[in-house]
Amino acid sequence: QVQLVESGGGLVHPGGSLTLSCAASGTFFSIDTMGWYRRAPGKERELVATITADGSTNYADSVKGRFTISRDNAKHTVYLQMNSLKPEDTAVYYCNADFLVRQAILVRLNYWGQGTQVTVSS
Repeated sequence: QVQLVESGGGLVHPGGSLTLSCAASGTFFSIDTMGWYRRAPGKERELVATITADGSTNYADSVKGRFTISRDNAKHTVYLQMNSLKPEDTAVYYCNADFLVRQAILVRLNYWGQGTQVTVSS
């Protein structure tokens, strides 16, 4: 059983910073791409940033230059450093990851975390 657990959400003033963490646990062969998504009230879930196993990153235009995604492969953890936060960054942030899991063969399975609330408000 594989699990993703996010932490680090909360309330922050505009212009402030916050760091989200997402730790993977369970039994798996390896973790491929990890990423962060968010769903703002009344909107569809959207990509925030992704990072591959070798460290290649991809960001939504709305967060480029303000957010930084990173990962610690030894700890099976992905981070999202969020700076210069704006009210429009308010959302539930979800961690996502592709796992290689050994069954009869190696299979790729995608998992989501439960989400963590980030609120940017004065």
